[in-house]
Parts: sequence; C-alpha cells; structure tokens
Amino acid sequence: MAARTERSALANWWWTIDRWMLAAIGALIVIGLVLTMAGSPPVAERLGLPPFHFVHRQALAIFPTIAVMLLVSFLTPRQVRRAALIIFVIAMGLIIAALLFGHEVKGSRRWIFGVQPSEFLKPAFVILAAWAFSEGGKRKDVPGNFLAIILLPMTIAPLILQPDFGQTLLISIVWGALFFMAGLHWFWVFGIGGAGFGGALLAYKFVPHVRARVLKFLDPGSGGGIVDTFQVDTALDSFLSGGWFGKGPGEGTVKRILPDAHTDFIFAVTGEEFGIAACLFIASIFAFVVLRGLLQASRNDDPFCRFASAGLVLMFGIQSAINMAVNLHLMPAKGMTLPFISYGGSSLISLAIGIGFLIAVTRKRPGERIIASAQAQREGRAAALKGHEAARREIYP
Repeated sequence: MAARTERSALANWWWTIDRWMLAAIGALIVIGLVLTMAGSPPVAERLGLPPFHFVHRQALAIFPTIAVMLLVSFLTPRQVRRAALIIFVIAMGLIIAALLFGHEVKGSRRWIFGVQPSEFLKPAFVILAAWAFSEGGKRKDVPGNFLAIILLPMTIAPLILQPDFGQTLLISIVWGALFFMAGLHWFWVFGIGGAGFGGALLAYKFVPHVRARVLKFLDPGSGGGIVDTFQVDTALDSFLSGGWFGKGPGEGTVKRILPDAHTDFIFAVTGEEFGIAACLFIASIFAFVVLRGLLQASRNDDPFCRFASAGLVLMFGIQSAINMAVNLHLMPAKGMTLPFISYGGSSLISLAIGIGFLIAVTRKRPGERIIASAQAQREGRAAALKGHEAARREIYP
C-alpha cells in the first residue's frame, strides 16, 4: 500500500479513489467467476464442449477486465470525455457494420468480429450525454441541451434496427434521468416522456416478438405461441427448489434444463444452489454500489463529473435490476446480463470501461477545488470593484 506522503501517480490514485466501491466491484468479479463455475458446465455439455469451457474463458477475460478498469480510472475528466467520444464513434461504426455484415443470433444482428458493440456504446453514451447536459447548464453560448436531445435518437436508432429493445430501454431510461437532473422545463419532461411511451406502443403494435413477450408476461396462455415462457418458468422453479439457503454448490438440478444458465439466468442458478439469502447478498452489493455512487455524485462540485457519475451508476443499477426482475418474472425477458456476474467477454470489458469512468470522475481532486475557489474569489472581487465604481459614479457624476 502506498504511503500518504508518497507523491507518485500510483499513490495519488490510491488515496483519491473510492476504495469501498472498488472493493465491491472486486467482490462481484470474484462472485461472478464462482457462479460461472456453477451455471456454465451444463450449458457447455449441451453444446458438446468441455465442462469448464466457459469457466476458463471467463477466467481469462478477468485479467483484461481488471487492467482496463484500472487504466481507465487513471484518466482525468477531460481524458474521459475524449476517450468516450472515440469509443462512441467506433462502437456506432461497428453497430452499423453488424447490421450490414454481422451474423444473426436469435433473430438479431448484434455481433461482429466476436464482440457486441452495443455493450461498449452504453458507457460512452452516458459520458457524452453528461458532457452535453453539463455544458448546456453552465454555458449559454453552447447548445448543450440541444446536442443531448439529438444524441438520443441518433444512438437508439441503430439499436432498434438490430433489434435490441433491451439496450434501447436502458439507454433511454438513463438519458431521461440525466434530462431530469439537468432541470429542464416540465414541458420537455412530459413531452419526451410521452414520446417514449408512444414509441413503446408502436413497438408493441408493429413488432411481433415484443407484443408476444408482453402478452406472455401478462397472461402465459396468450401470445399465439410465438414466445415460450419455459425460461422464466424454469428460473422460478430454481428459486423454489433452492429455498433460503440452497442445495449447495454443484447440487443444482433445474439448471441442467435452464437455457442461458450462464448468462441471462445466472441469478436463478444462484438461487437454486446458494439460496435466496445469497441472492439478497448479491443484490445488496449492487445496491451499495448504486447508493454510494449517487452519494458521490451529489457531493461533486464539477457539473460534468456529477452528471457522469450519476448516469454511469444508474446504468449499472438499472441493468442489474432488469436482469434480476426478469429472473423473478417481474418483467418480460430482455436478454440483459447481470453486471460482472454473467458470462461474456464483451459485457465484462464494457462494464470495466464504465466503472473505470465512474472511478475516474469521482476521484478527489483538491487541486481543482482550490482553483475553482480561487476563480470564484477573483470573480467576487471583480464584481465588488464594479459595484464600488458604480457607487462612486453616482456620488461623483
């Protein structure tokens, strides 16, 4: 551990980051590897692969995940914005390439070159939206709010074409939260909220699998057989089978017939083998990260860092909540991973970038605070001098 008196870059980083949040993320990564060992062997066997195929790949992905997260966390806010812009442009290009040349998986074109570019789009989008909203709030000569409004349809349009309504929903909710934080007029809040509701109705009316999923969620006997409820029904059986304390590691049986047990439904595997108590413990870690991140955001003096940290932690928390809600059949299936728990290289690296950005923008920067204070003092003295000059002219015209 670096000493407080040490002035190296590593020591400065260590004493300015949120170490509790870093520890919580580290715990999720370790838990994710353990749960991949529990949930992935049956899936590997069904695919004719070695039992620990996905475990080995997840373990190998952890090293670049940690490296990316730590490297990104060293960035300054200006470097975070530049990195986000580069990632956004590359991810958008890959999404368009996937639409044109990517291979189709379960009716969607989301993958190209072995990666899912929409995963990398999410943290970059949050940073750019936070940048636009913060600039719009402090500079009247910059059309920041207009740019933020344009950014949303430009981002979700290719996602809808894939189609990927889960990521579209997640990005839209986070953008709406940032929009609300920006303090814009209620007319725009209701107007954009109504547009989002209208878009959801259009998706329900004109996209068959969206309508089928909603109908199956509301009434398992409806939907015309387009969408099967086998996954969510089996996931609920996993929780019921495990009870409060589970059957024990490796003793689960329902997971052997549960599709996507190592990705979208790994939370159900946790319930069967480790019990509802373990599920509540994992949920509490996610809640800790979200609440601590929001607390850090509320204390941040820099508008961009405040918007960025709130947006990143909300995206992290909402994605977690959606995955757990789907596993518990509290909402229709969305095909969304549980952060740092579910198997997936693209998901891990993109989450590492997002958390790296979060750590970077929440770092304590006393130097910047001193500069801001000095600038405020200079502005105050300038205003006082103008006031004295105006008063002198009134007395001695």
